[in-house]
Amino acid sequence: MDNQVHNAIVSFIWGIADDCLRDVYVRGKYRDVILPMTVIRRLDAMLEDTKPAVLAMKEKMDAAGITNQWPALCNAAGQAFCNPSPFLLKDLTSRAKKQTLKVDFEAYLDGFSPNVQEILEKFKFRNQIDTMIDADILGAVIEKFISPTINLSPKPVYTDDTMKTIKLPALDNHGMGTVFEELIRKFNEENNEEAGEHWTPRDVVELMADLIFVPVADQIKDATYSCYDGACGTGGMLTVAQDRLMTLARRRGKNVSIHLFGQEINPETYAICKADMLLKGDGEQAEHISYGSTLSADGNASRQFDFMLSNPPYGKSWKTDAEKMGGKKEILDSRFNAYFEGGEQLQMIPRTSDGQLLFLLNNVSKMKKDTELGSRIAEVHNGSSIFTGDAGSGESNARRYLIENDFVEAIIALPDKMFYNTPLGTYIWILSNKKEERRKGKIQLIDATEMKAPLLKKLGDKSFQLKEEQRKEIVRIFMDMEESAISKVLRNEEFGFWSITVERPLRLSVDLCSDIPDGILKKADEKQAYLEAIKKLGYTESDDWNEFARASKLKASILKKVRPYITAVSPKAKPIVGEPDVSLRDTEIIPFVYDGGIKAYFDNEVLPFTEDAWIDEKKMQIGYEVSFAKYFSKSKPVRDLATIVEEFKDLEATTDGMLSEILGGLI
Repeated sequence: MDNQVHNAIVSFIWGIADDCLRDVYVRGKYRDVILPMTVIRRLDAMLEDTKPAVLAMKEKMDAAGITNQWPALCNAAGQAFCNPSPFLLKDLTSRAKKQTLKVDFEAYLDGFSPNVQEILEKFKFRNQIDTMIDADILGAVIEKFISPTINLSPKPVYTDDTMKTIKLPALDNHGMGTVFEELIRKFNEENNEEAGEHWTPRDVVELMADLIFVPVADQIKDATYSCYDGACGTGGMLTVAQDRLMTLARRRGKNVSIHLFGQEINPETYAICKADMLLKGDGEQAEHISYGSTLSADGNASRQFDFMLSNPPYGKSWKTDAEKMGGKKEILDSRFNAYFEGGEQLQMIPRTSDGQLLFLLNNVSKMKKDTELGSRIAEVHNGSSIFTGDAGSGESNARRYLIENDFVEAIIALPDKMFYNTPLGTYIWILSNKKEERRKGKIQLIDATEMKAPLLKKLGDKSFQLKEEQRKEIVRIFMDMEESAISKVLRNEEFGFWSITVERPLRLSVDLCSDIPDGILKKADEKQAYLEAIKKLGYTESDDWNEFARASKLKASILKKVRPYITAVSPKAKPIVGEPDVSLRDTEIIPFVYDGGIKAYFDNEVLPFTEDAWIDEKKMQIGYEVSFAKYFSKSKPVRDLATIVEEFKDLEATTDGMLSEILGGLI
């Protein structure tokens, strides 16, 4: 879609809010009117040409006494939705009286088919009608939306009846979604919310679609495929995926169809997504979009899909979902828990402040196992999902599950400032459960952080874009499994490690001259026993707690009470058998690829420096993380001495000799 046309439409609709709503609504409530009215106008434009046919069909069915009229009416409309009310939006602008306008507008809204009614309900749009009528602005809002200066129709507007010169270009489905998302972003910014929370830029979506479809393009058959997005927003990612698959199939002479499925928790974006599906003329597709949280109320629990794309919320709390699932510690959902062959449970529940990895696990749980292609997944995350979490944590366990099951084909680092809602770098995960032979047991890392082009106009935090040639180059690198300065192909073991706890013995010296505070030995016989024991020992100091405890013959309960007051940690004292010094406790990270494993590492890296150390076997954990910095570090060139001296001289000149005085005339 042409950016100039896109910006013109968004600016016009945004202006409606300023022109009509300013004195009636606070800025944070503009969206309650503008977003649903944008949807209504789009639907209205889609139904305009077939309105006479729909009214004629309704008249026939009323005369015949037919009650279930919706299928026939939608068929007459040529869409998956219809409106057999006698009105189009343009008919309502002639209403002079407020009450007449209200009645007719409500009748117009009531005329929409049930699938549209749900959309209006999620927008809560009817709640705004009285407010607009009382302020006498409803007519003005309608007039603005049917203005001849913008076109929200999928058909172009021509300058004259010859239909040779286009005045206003058609607005396709994705273009409509883009307009919606930009409006949402602007409204969110006005409310100081996370702008663009529900939006993935078109350039990133196209790259993701290519990464899941192109590798299997030659294996596409005359068949029906399914595509799923568990955080679908307005459905733009599903739309692009559908177009990409259909294009690849057509080029190869294949006849395919694709069913789209999704789920969205935000009522407004859910309503927009449903509307987009309706506009494609397929009511069944619209019914495949579920409302609610994918995590706690999975609307596709029993389904599996061929392809899955998603941009889940990251850095966002899922505490409410955790509570709905019984509390974080009690979650037994099979999507987020795995089991080893021996029956040991692998919990993959991350911290409640960030649930993005749960969306990836949700997709993995919906992979097809009994088809030739299996399933392919593309999901975009921030850096947290590749490295946050210590060994044994939910995040690390999730990475362990994905990597040890050999699902991960590649992780691609994107440039920063690519998304509307974050300036930080993001990563595309590419997963498959039917890897081609050359990829088995391996993960490709691609550093595409420098592959970007500046936007002419910044959108939220998005300052850069991926142009077509850059997307093609990323796909080429992926397809070739290229080894280069920006692409590494690594064995799965490269990302695993053992986390071991290294203990050193506690060493305590004993000073029997130390006072025992009153109240420590509360029983008279305890205090008497202690005094008699130390008197019999014949010494007041010792560097061996074990020997003192044995020789004193005191009960363990008494020794436990007095030890804090008669001992001090001393490196010269003898070690207490089996008791570690917590202040000397250390954690060592040992890569799976370390030659000789844990024992060799301990012998080579620990014992030469601390010969009394040992490993607490019970605390050993397995972890996984992905570090792009490890493989793609960009070291800065060292400046030569002459350059540094010149910089000092320049600094000296600006400080009136103070630097020379400080440095003693060295420069």
